[in-house]
Amino acid sequence: MKILWLTWKDRQHPASGGAEVVNEELAKRLVADGHEMHFIVGNFKKKNKDNVLEVGEKLEERDGFTIKRIGSKYTAFLGAFYLYWKEYRNWPDLVIDEVNTVPYFSQFYIKQKRILFIHQLCREIWFYQIKFPISIIGYLVEPIYLWLMRKQKVITVSESTKQDLMRFGFKQENINIISEGTELQPVQDLENVNKFPEISFLSLGEWREMKRTLDIVKAFEVFMDKFQPHPPTPSPAGRGSSAMPKLIMAGSMNGEYAETVKKHIQNSKWKDYMQVEGRVSEERKIELMQKCVAIVVASLKEGWGLIVTEAASQGTPAIVYSVDGLRDSVKNNWSGYVTEQNTPEFLANKMSLLLTDYCESNGIKYKEIQENAYDWSKQITFEESYKDFRQATGI
Repeated sequence: MKILWLTWKDRQHPASGGAEVVNEELAKRLVADGHEMHFIVGNFKKKNKDNVLEVGEKLEERDGFTIKRIGSKYTAFLGAFYLYWKEYRNWPDLVIDEVNTVPYFSQFYIKQKRILFIHQLCREIWFYQIKFPISIIGYLVEPIYLWLMRKQKVITVSESTKQDLMRFGFKQENINIISEGTELQPVQDLENVNKFPEISFLSLGEWREMKRTLDIVKAFEVFMDKFQPHPPTPSPAGRGSSAMPKLIMAGSMNGEYAETVKKHIQNSKWKDYMQVEGRVSEERKIELMQKCVAIVVASLKEGWGLIVTEAASQGTPAIVYSVDGLRDSVKNNWSGYVTEQNTPEFLANKMSLLLTDYCESNGIKYKEIQENAYDWSKQITFEESYKDFRQATGI
């Protein structure tokens, strides 16, 4: 089968995330099964190792599939329309229209079999990621284009997004949920996972408005101000430490919002306990996931929250806001900690609770949550995701 996939980004894009991991893992498996796989994506600019701004290659072959980059963040949709009519109108057997903020509106010009792939709806994200007045226009227009697409078949990755889609007129029987997956190999044994001597919380991912990185910083400050117990003493099992807790922050730091976060940290009385690492290697990412006691995620919403599952596979549970996607990937007090309200103060409460669970009674409660998260992560694989995907698409 010849499959054409329309999406905004590929994994080389500087703003790529979990959705792009899922896309390309599925694409690799499709190619391995003998299908032809082409992506049309928006092009990008990013700095190379010499700090020089470069444009992405217009054509790339990777892992057996083809990527064609055209336009930009704002013109990729018109570019895809042009490229389809120029090169692809008689080629595909299946077209996947991935909705990442805005759809490609493929129903208006593509006659082949189509299916939508929606990780999450945008909704309030418009006000965090897009400047006024485009943000308000996008927020008002989104329900209109969702209504126009309501009769199409859809793939999504969580029950939360499914319920969102149904609120906008999509029929339940037309929505298929596929499993997420993780590239990381789970640790072989939790007993071999050694945490840092000092209690370390992890913030991992690009510093963006919709990720609410600043909320994590403020939560850590509240935790240190109000909820920090007296420094726990080491137990015979090695749990606890006389060192002060710290927040480790890893991820790309570009743009105005990132600068705001940096300035806040610089002016914080707790700045000496915030370790800013920027973008890290895959090896360092895995090390941090294994050695921190928790990953803290404060996103506005997620399709699933792949970073949570990845951390769980390395023996680290999550503290998250109660939002779409994260409510799906974390079960409160079973595989992690979900806030009652989405504020830094409530994140700080959960950080304090985790610290208590970790340090008291030889960490029995923490071990239980850690094991539940770890066991669940091993069930969330790309093999299952691909199986679900094939069933949903009829491939």
